[in-house]
Amino acid sequence: MGKERDYIIHDENNIKGFFGEYRWLSNFHSTPVFFEGILYPSTENAYQAAKCAALSQKEQFITCSPSDAKKLSKTILIRENWDSFKYDVMSAIVFDKFYRDYDLRIKLLDTESKYLEETNHWSDVYWGVCNGKGQNKLGKIIMGVRTIWKSK
Repeated sequence: MGKERDYIIHDENNIKGFFGEYRWLSNFHSTPVFFEGILYPSTENAYQAAKCAALSQKEQFITCSPSDAKKLSKTILIRENWDSFKYDVMSAIVFDKFYRDYDLRIKLLDTESKYLEETNHWSDVYWGVCNGKGQNKLGKIIMGVRTIWKSK
């Protein structure tokens, strides 16, 4: 483990930092997700592809790694008004992750009522928390999906 060892907290109440035994909570975890008629190898790939203004650009996200998908997204033309619906896109993709992968769904349910936080060192304060600051939108989405599956 690198820098993350300085800030992750995995205890009886919290999973802060999607690393180590909780790497499967990360968007970089390899598990197929379906979005807009295309099967992607991870939530990261699907999310980055969803940014594409042109349908033809999405194909390149099908075969690359999650980290390459993130890099590749910096080279594409982004859909108009992306910021106005990116949260809904992430919600749909994350739900599909736990719908499609039964084993991950069980692992998510096994987190019971722990607080889930996408704690990071790369300054993402929208999807996660860095240096104690951030909105933790990804963690909130995952906890929301957990709540849905608990009610089933």
